[in-house]
Amino acid sequence: MTQSKLIQNCISQINELGKARKPFFFMIDFEMKKPIVYPLDELPNRIQYDLNGKSNHVEFDEDESSFRFEPKAMDKAHYSEAYQIVQKHLQYGNTFLLNLAFPTEIDTDLTLTDIYKRSVAKYKLHLEDQLVVFSPETFIKIKENYIYSYPMKGTIDADALGADLYILNDKKETAEHSTIVDLIRNDLSMVAKEVRVTKFRYIDTLKTNVKSLHQVSSEIRGKLSNDFHERLGSILFTLLPAGSVSGAPKPKTLEIIKEAELQDRGYYTGVFGVYDGKSLDSGVMIRFIEKNAEGKLQYRSGGGITAMSDLDSEYQELIDKIYVPTHRKHQDTQWPYLQSTET
Repeated sequence: MTQSKLIQNCISQINELGKARKPFFFMIDFEMKKPIVYPLDELPNRIQYDLNGKSNHVEFDEDESSFRFEPKAMDKAHYSEAYQIVQKHLQYGNTFLLNLAFPTEIDTDLTLTDIYKRSVAKYKLHLEDQLVVFSPETFIKIKENYIYSYPMKGTIDADALGADLYILNDKKETAEHSTIVDLIRNDLSMVAKEVRVTKFRYIDTLKTNVKSLHQVSSEIRGKLSNDFHERLGSILFTLLPAGSVSGAPKPKTLEIIKEAELQDRGYYTGVFGVYDGKSLDSGVMIRFIEKNAEGKLQYRSGGGITAMSDLDSEYQELIDKIYVPTHRKHQDTQWPYLQSTET
């Protein structure tokens, strides 16, 4: 089956489920080559999820014991090659902002199941023996004829002196965030009317196994027509892939991502979510760990690259972003000092 046919079948399936008001789970990879859709009453046990406290499993007991979680950084020269490709396109004006990402092998005594149980996040997903996601970022929410998106761009150590003021006043961070907000606003305008930014650059705080982080988000809202239930599949695939983890302008930036990264992202930076028959909630699959072909765990991470970026800082950011949001900090983790980073 061709990719276009696969996508069309997935769109039709979601539209039919929405039309029937039948609750369903969906999971769509970045390249849209392996979409998964299940009615909730047919969801396999191998898939566990928790979206803002709504889950298909019992609540787990908190495990506050220490654990080992150390990244094995990718070769800087390899990262530099990709970074220079992106900078070339930035200087040509082919892209204004590109999210460059790579896998990093991690050394840990935790299993994917352990990580899922320990992690604390708005959007959690576990595919048995394949991957785990503990994402803070919403893709879209649909409720009462309104569609909402919450692009996240900008992260900083919350314990640093004046961190909130620093991140909100940093020119590079502000420019990147504004670019993504504009992109998402344009995306939502393709499926909704009366699209507007209802909150601009507000801060959320989360705890990780390293420290607390401030993360900068915005809220964008649009009004959907009354028939949105039977158009859910069409809406989702019109908006994919998520702009916050690709870049702007989106079509050309996606081409450059392929050229620079030289591998499919798969489910990393894809989206997953649940429709309950009335409303829809979904997250972007960042903060992502998967088992690779050799059976080792690797963490996918990256950051936004602009013409103002610095190679050393962006490479360090790729490493600094590797963490697990948990109930407490763990002394066994060896980690570089986390400074200003981006989503």
